[in-house]
Amino acid sequence: MRNTIAAALIAVLPGAALATGLEIDIAGEAEGTIVIDLFEDVAPQHVERITTLAAEGAYSDVVFHRVIDGFMAQTGDVEFGRMGQDMRYAGMGGSQYPDLPAEFSDITFDRGVVGMARAQNPDSANSQFFIMFAPGPFLDGSYTVVGQVVEGMDVVDAIKRGRGQNGAVVGEPDRMVALRVRTDDPVAPPEAAATGN
Repeated sequence: MRNTIAAALIAVLPGAALATGLEIDIAGEAEGTIVIDLFEDVAPQHVERITTLAAEGAYSDVVFHRVIDGFMAQTGDVEFGRMGQDMRYAGMGGSQYPDLPAEFSDITFDRGVVGMARAQNPDSANSQFFIMFAPGPFLDGSYTVVGQVVEGMDVVDAIKRGRGQNGAVVGEPDRMVALRVRTDDPVAPPEAAATGN
């Protein structure tokens, strides 16, 4: 009983990012599961935020509202980005929790890297994140890296693209239907690591 209470207390302490992975089921033009290795040692506060919201079910039915071919797919607006809401506001919201201070690192934004979206203020990331389709080194040191896709890049590649320079998705966007926090450390299979898939 005492160990259970201690584990529960550790799980809710700020900065106690115990999870090391995330599975995201995607529905829409893309169908399948993405597995992300979370970098809790690099960005503990951001990882804790994502896993907290995932465990609460806050990301369920949240759409990929901004998807730019050759660049990235953005999701995670738990305030305005849920399927069925007015998509004109998707991307303008966050969560019930306060914005996070930046946790910049020297990790480069390569294909499959997961970063936290933010406004102009570096300390304004909250719930939104993006997955890179291709390298974007111009983001290095300016956005917080939270993880890396280790399985399912074919699913990421199939996410419905948006239009125009801003990449706003028209019609019915793809969405996250379920998220599972993993306590093991997911790693890419050797063939995926070699090919970038």
